[in-house]
Amino acid sequence: MPVKIRLQRHGKKGKPFYWIVAADARAKRDGKYLEKLGVYNPNVNPAHIELDMDSSVKWLQNGAQPTDTARAILSYKGVMMKNHLAGGVRKGALTEEQAENKFNAWLEEKAKAVEAKKGKLSDAEEKAKAEALAAEKATNEARIAANAPVVEEAAPEAAETTEEAVAEDTSIDAVAAEAAAEDAPAKEEAPAEPAAEAKKEEE
Repeated sequence: MPVKIRLQRHGKKGKPFYWIVAADARAKRDGKYLEKLGVYNPNVNPAHIELDMDSSVKWLQNGAQPTDTARAILSYKGVMMKNHLAGGVRKGALTEEQAENKFNAWLEEKAKAVEAKKGKLSDAEEKAKAEALAAEKATNEARIAANAPVVEEAAPEAAETTEEAVAEDTSIDAVAAEAAAEDAPAKEEAPAEPAAEAKKEEE
């Protein structure tokens, strides 16, 4: 029976995560499997991978063929390296102690590389946040600068309208005063006319 080490899809739409399984090559992708070897979650950066290394090596030694993606994951976690060293031990090229030392050295280098990647990602995230904050501050300052002259111009306009209103009120008062002055003599002269007529009648 041909066995493949492959990914079995789980999760919801747009947020998949995968089980790493050893399954019959003729089975459906998400169908029955022989053994679950680990979990792969690509939704985080760096991707989260949990893997049973001993079982994975055992399946590789028994002839299981990984798919391309599964091979990349196994290589990333050191399964392919351990299988290679185990082959060297079987052939007598290495002792188990030498193979273990080499594998441990490889794991240390890999851990350093992963930590360096995490540091770069965190630095890039902080830099992006700082740039976004600076851009937001610049935008706010530009808005404040754009609104400030409009507020300053509004005050003189209000003063001008007040002065115009006062001037209009003054002109209205002046016109009213002139009209009153014109009406006053007319009212005083009006009673004098009957007196003049009475004198004429007496004569």
